[in-house]
Amino acid sequence: MSRRRAAARHGVAHEAPCGAVRHLYVHLPFCVHRCGYCDFVTAVGRRDEHSAYAQAVVAELERERGWLADRVETVFVGGGTPTFTEPDALAVVLARLPTVDELTVEANPETVTPDLATLLRDHGVSRVSLGAQSFRPALLEVLERRATPDDVRRAVQTLRDAGFDNISLDLIYGVPGQSAADLDADLTDALALEPEHLSCYELEAKPGTRFTHAHGAELARQAEALETYFERVVETLTGAGYRWYETANFCRNGDRELRALHNLGIWRGADYLGVGVGAVSTLADERRRNLPSVGRYVESLATGASPPREVEQLDAETRAVERLMLGLRLDEPVAVDGDDAAGVLASVVDTRAVARLAEGGLVELVDGGIRLTARGRLLGDAVTADLLA
Repeated sequence: MSRRRAAARHGVAHEAPCGAVRHLYVHLPFCVHRCGYCDFVTAVGRRDEHSAYAQAVVAELERERGWLADRVETVFVGGGTPTFTEPDALAVVLARLPTVDELTVEANPETVTPDLATLLRDHGVSRVSLGAQSFRPALLEVLERRATPDDVRRAVQTLRDAGFDNISLDLIYGVPGQSAADLDADLTDALALEPEHLSCYELEAKPGTRFTHAHGAELARQAEALETYFERVVETLTGAGYRWYETANFCRNGDRELRALHNLGIWRGADYLGVGVGAVSTLADERRRNLPSVGRYVESLATGASPPREVEQLDAETRAVERLMLGLRLDEPVAVDGDDAAGVLASVVDTRAVARLAEGGLVELVDGGIRLTARGRLLGDAVTADLLA
């Protein structure tokens, strides 16, 4: 993951008091294998713990349900690999989720079977986010991915056969050994599957991980090519008729709303509730992080207690800075003029920088707000940092 991969799953914002939160994140941490570059909270295997964990998630959701609005808009089930979770345990969690406009479940291609697709469909899942990452076998080996390119293709077809008409594919670029031709081929193979949505992330291996130890020198060499690769991704996908609506995210143009609505809510500054081990919530003036121990999480919920967690108090300036940083990733303006919230945002924006960057063609003023131009979005974080007062 990278600076371009915003904290969509662990978002930052301020919006709603108790009883008004419209976005829910559920974390299922289990994986068959932990990839060397992964920095999410995961637990390898442990199938005998899946059922107890599912019950703990349901218990936490019931404890925290008072935060949720009567009408919840989105639920995102992430991991880990949610579809690696034992089917009975996965069904327990899905059955207790609120009815929503968009219910997304992450899946690894090798876990997608006809039975799994039917389970998801029967429990109201409307969108599947499929971790393809690459279609080049050598790059998949570097990434330690278990799925083959044919697994990805089979998974998409299986989901289509089950009636899914909103599929997102994840791709990673900047993989050690990846050439520009490899990237072009990955984009071509992905587009051939006609996904409704694509997320294209720049690889970032965290310091100290085994991935960095194994590939550090090549990652350093690869870094010089990443800006060119990013431009290549944008040019190819927009040329194929996809909307570049967020720095790393693209959806088909057309009459249907195909943006990732859960993530979109977070990027726009909505509060959300996170349940599960390691899950993060942003609720009114605080951010909560459940600690990453599966054992402690399950034990606490089994005794009727809240899971162990850290709590961070958020002040207005922090929220405003985070709102601006996330909002400028989008192709829509961030309001900085008008209501109280916009007024707080205005206080963290350097007006002289806005004028200078607008003159340079990197920022534009739209309807009382600001947004980055296409050229500004290619520069991304550097422009956003310049805008902060």
